[in-house]
Amino acid sequence: MTENANLAAGLTLRPARWDDMEAVAKLIYAVCEADGDVTVAATAEDMENTWKTEGFNLDRDAFVVEAQDGSLVGYEEFFHQKDQYHDLDADGYIHPQFRGQGIGTTLLRAVEVRAREEMQLAAPDLRVFIRSTIDNKDQLGHEVMKAEGYFPVRYHWRMEIKLQEAPAPVTFPNGIELRPFVKDQHATAVWEADNEAFRDHWAHHDSTYEEWTHWKFGKSNFDPSLWMIAWDGDQIAGYSQNRVRMGIGWIGTLGVRRPWRKLGLGLALLQHSFGEFYQRGMTTIGLGVDASNPTGATRLYQRAGMYVASEFATYEKELRPGRNLEE
Repeated sequence: MTENANLAAGLTLRPARWDDMEAVAKLIYAVCEADGDVTVAATAEDMENTWKTEGFNLDRDAFVVEAQDGSLVGYEEFFHQKDQYHDLDADGYIHPQFRGQGIGTTLLRAVEVRAREEMQLAAPDLRVFIRSTIDNKDQLGHEVMKAEGYFPVRYHWRMEIKLQEAPAPVTFPNGIELRPFVKDQHATAVWEADNEAFRDHWAHHDSTYEEWTHWKFGKSNFDPSLWMIAWDGDQIAGYSQNRVRMGIGWIGTLGVRRPWRKLGLGLALLQHSFGEFYQRGMTTIGLGVDASNPTGATRLYQRAGMYVASEFATYEKELRPGRNLEE
């Protein structure tokens, strides 16, 4: 590759390879550790799931920066939702000991070249943009993003709670009951409820059943006994899809369908999830949330005793003006 002009001597940009997987995971962990929050680090298994996502081409969609000793000191990946060629994403990491050596600029420019190739498949009247998220404490990251024409458009929080004692038993709204999640019987209904519950969230795209099952069930930490599905008769009213992540309890996705909102169901699901984790010996529980969540989720989590542990900034760069589907 020729996009090396901004790199310090001894550093090389190249496409990622399958045998880079463990090294990329270690790099991401080192970055998250330096930022003070390893719970958001991707494991090698997470990387494998990403690289095996339908439409992701490792040779074209992932880049690494390699040092002279062969170690990986930078990583960037490009992806988009299926058939969403106007709404593009990137995710990058720079080893904390190699900051200020042109890696961030080089990776962002490489991924932009890739994005401009992909945007040719978008409808010609659509606005095209690319987004990337960084830890809000990363001052150099902010500077690099802005220098490359990106602007902050959204903030997200990782919230957590550290339980000192077993949570009190939870009372669910009248007519609502939890039933064990049986994958073969309930997966389709939960997928449909998941899409519906998040349609009014920023940057949401409905997932296909194949995409949803790939991300939900394709990991070794999938545990159906940690999925809390709330039913009202034969209708799913809400759910909390939980798992263990990086040594803590993790509220993966918590949603309540519109007809059942403002009844206290979301809080009940959250607190019941706390109790399930506590029974398994996990007293630290976390989740991720849009800081401007339109359904009041941040207030609900704070009411349950959670606090902001980390903040992340999502940056956006417009690649072509046009009709904005998000509006």
